[in-house]
Amino acid sequence: MALENQTVARGFILVGFSDLSPQIQRFFFVLFLLFYILTVMGNLLVLTILTVDPALHTPMYFFLRNLSFVEICFTTVTIPKALVNLLADDRSISFLGCALQMYFFFIFGSEECLLLGIMAYDRYVAICNPLRYATIMSNKRCVFMIVGSWIMSVLLQSGQITFVISLSFCNSNVVHHFFCDGPPLLGLSCTDTYFNNIIRFSADVFFLIIPFLIIFSSYIYIISTVLKMTSREGRRKAFSTCSSHLVVVTLFYGTLMVAYLQPNTDSVNARFFAVFYCLINPMLNPLIYSLRSKEVKGTLRRRIWRK
Repeated sequence: MALENQTVARGFILVGFSDLSPQIQRFFFVLFLLFYILTVMGNLLVLTILTVDPALHTPMYFFLRNLSFVEICFTTVTIPKALVNLLADDRSISFLGCALQMYFFFIFGSEECLLLGIMAYDRYVAICNPLRYATIMSNKRCVFMIVGSWIMSVLLQSGQITFVISLSFCNSNVVHHFFCDGPPLLGLSCTDTYFNNIIRFSADVFFLIIPFLIIFSSYIYIISTVLKMTSREGRRKAFSTCSSHLVVVTLFYGTLMVAYLQPNTDSVNARFFAVFYCLINPMLNPLIYSLRSKEVKGTLRRRIWRK
């Protein structure tokens, strides 16, 4: 109990990239800072454009606004602390700070998974049931889906984080990651984590597997419907509206699975893949998803000329 209290009192040490040379760490600081600024500015730009233009107040762009907001929050939870640790000698984080970082990381990560599933369903309705699209994807229903996804993320992840912080940490306080994540912390516990692993697996099924199945089944129906179209222009337009979402889903799920399915989640490779889904993907999403849209580019062009 004394060791446990000592660990809680002194918090944790985030190893991050301290095993690399100081020169490489400084290079990563400049690179990560540049990527972080681009991520925040790019998503803020998209969020602003989609908000100020009434012509873009459609369900698809409503979900995109929420995605841009989630990307900003998701990146801000982890990257600023990682930037400080790349230059500082003291890489400690308090027990409360670690718990809060992990809690919000879980929430925003879960919300992004659910959003990607909702956006796939939106594309399915738009392409497979175009005549009923306005009825099915009404403003009231879109708001209900977003609010419901946030409530589920907050409530269910509150349960998971409660079980994590209730563990006894008396083996070590060194976290081999650049932020507080579930698997590295569970590895530090000196108590049985069997029940925690069950809770974590259940959360993964709900927030990762179920949205992925929704995305997969939606695109099965979308592809089947598009192939039946006689108009080449119709097929091209349908595929163009879905290609960006598919790229974002592939990047997000691909890097996430590679990072978490590795046998050693404490490895340097796992940390680098975590950089991808924490920083690189949110930076690329505005370019891949929003700024490829003719409507968004047209609004941006008009605003620039008006200035």
